[in-house]
Amino acid sequence: MITFAIGLSIVLLFVVLFLLFRIGTLASIFRGSSQRAVGTTRTSNRVNSTLFLLFLIGGGAAFAWSFADSWDTMNLPLASVHGEWTDDLFWTTMVVIGIVFVITQVLLFIYSFKYQHQDDKRAYYYPHNNKLEIVWTMIPAVVMALLVFGGWKTWTKITSAAPEDAVVIEVMGKQFNWMVRYPGADGELGVAKHTLITATNEFGVDFSDPAAMDDFMPMEIHVPKGQPVLFKIRSRDVIHSVFLPHFRVKMDAVPGMPTKFWFVPTKTTDEMRSETGNPDFKYELACTEICGRGHFAMRYILIVDEPEDYQAWLAKQTPFAVQNPEVAAKFSSTSEQAVAANKTEKAEEVKSEL
Repeated sequence: MITFAIGLSIVLLFVVLFLLFRIGTLASIFRGSSQRAVGTTRTSNRVNSTLFLLFLIGGGAAFAWSFADSWDTMNLPLASVHGEWTDDLFWTTMVVIGIVFVITQVLLFIYSFKYQHQDDKRAYYYPHNNKLEIVWTMIPAVVMALLVFGGWKTWTKITSAAPEDAVVIEVMGKQFNWMVRYPGADGELGVAKHTLITATNEFGVDFSDPAAMDDFMPMEIHVPKGQPVLFKIRSRDVIHSVFLPHFRVKMDAVPGMPTKFWFVPTKTTDEMRSETGNPDFKYELACTEICGRGHFAMRYILIVDEPEDYQAWLAKQTPFAVQNPEVAAKFSSTSEQAVAANKTEKAEEVKSEL
């Protein structure tokens, strides 16, 4: 690729040098001289128009080669139901735009060759045509309307409410790592408040909420194949962006504004390793927002299990409150103090009434 680029640069350099030799013609025109060397204009136009055609052919071939060569890199294997909808919409748009692009570029360069300047010819004056204006306004308008409608339908399906049986996972971004929290056996995430965040309780979970007592925070994300997964997304500091390329999942994590995204995995990690031929393959959660100098570290591993393997993994997880009893104990003592204070206040009220 580098050799090709160097060769192309050399060719373009010779083209520029050749055209510089023609500067004399332009200089004579600027000085007001109407005399030109015999054949100068005709030769220059023929050379330039021929170069246009060569650029069209060479550029088109280079584009086709680069597109084919990068196909596998551009198109990561698909591993979700939602991803199929997204890919269909993307490639429909690309095909429509690509057809228009090819037609306009081919006409542009062919017309430059066919209608090159000649001293004995004059351009045909064609100032206006209402029918032509209507046609080339209506066709793009209709095509764009269809694309927008298709995009709206896809977006509506993607952002619809998650099914009731979805696996709920809270994903929180902070500089510079991801953290995840699962509900325990009760299937409900406990309340979390930013005012409760500490070095240990990084989610700011309120352990006075009974639903929080069985929540756990693993070092890897595990999800079951074929079951809906709902990501409840938030950020602790700046804007981050949840990106799972193989699932075509992308949603910003915005401070103070919870977001969400649900999807259905269709291939386990082992199946993807077999498909890609890479025994070390892992699904990755990355950040696509430049969130600071440690942005490169925003990486988290996601593993898709068979449903039974996921249940086995789930059974092995230990609640955060059990791993960190001192954190939960602080909330218990605070809750007891609040109850005692409430009882004292009520007793004082009774005394005052008496």
